[in-house]
Amino acid sequence: MFLNKALIIGNLTRDPELRSLPSGIQVSSFSVATNRVYKDKDGNKKEQADFHNVVVFGRQAELVAQYLKKGSSVLVEGRMQTRSWDDKDGQKKYRTEIVADRVQFGPRGSGSSSPSSEAGGKKGESKPADAIEYPQEEVNPDDIPF
Repeated sequence: MFLNKALIIGNLTRDPELRSLPSGIQVSSFSVATNRVYKDKDGNKKEQADFHNVVVFGRQAELVAQYLKKGSSVLVEGRMQTRSWDDKDGQKKYRTEIVADRVQFGPRGSGSSSPSSEAGGKKGESKPADAIEYPQEEVNPDDIPF
């Protein structure tokens, strides 16, 4: 059995580029940055960013180009694909990308007001309504009740 599935959540590093194939199908390409935080062998906290090329086709490509921009949060689900071509100097070039089956937009930026922030938020509070508060101290696994 074989499985080729990619699932990433991150932010766009550039505005989507919309093109049309000769057949008329719309194609949008963009890049997504993901990061992970880990501790190195000395116990120091490190952060590493990875960058993923994404391609999406059809109506979703149009929507991505219309509504997403650099910095937008996005969930991408699709498959990994590596394609190759010869450049103008005759050298073989490779590009690995995620061909998206589904693109789900994340929360809007701070430029727009959401109903939840207007309804009951405190004055002067700038934290988004859907923000997750992470504990500052380390969590001891022995303290977890299950």
